[in-house]
Amino acid sequence: MAQSDFADAPPNSDELTDYDRKHMKLYLRLLDASADGADWREAVQVLFELNAEQEPERARRVHDSHLARARWMTTHGYRELVREGYRH
Repeated sequence: MAQSDFADAPPNSDELTDYDRKHMKLYLRLLDASADGADWREAVQVLFELNAEQEPERARRVHDSHLARARWMTTHGYRELVREGYRH
């Protein structure tokens, strides 16, 4: 994923956003990495192409905010996808 393809933090919304729809695969990969016990620094390098040693605060913020949004999707956002009949 190119750096220009993501924001430093996903939108903070109680509803599913276009950003969420665009980054669904990223959210799934973050959830998988977390479930597998992957180091967040490795995940942020692979998924966001960010170097946690060069930009530790930004890298952590990007990782944690997107992981939190991915987790939100598993408890709330998915419902909207189901209602829409998500087809990707």
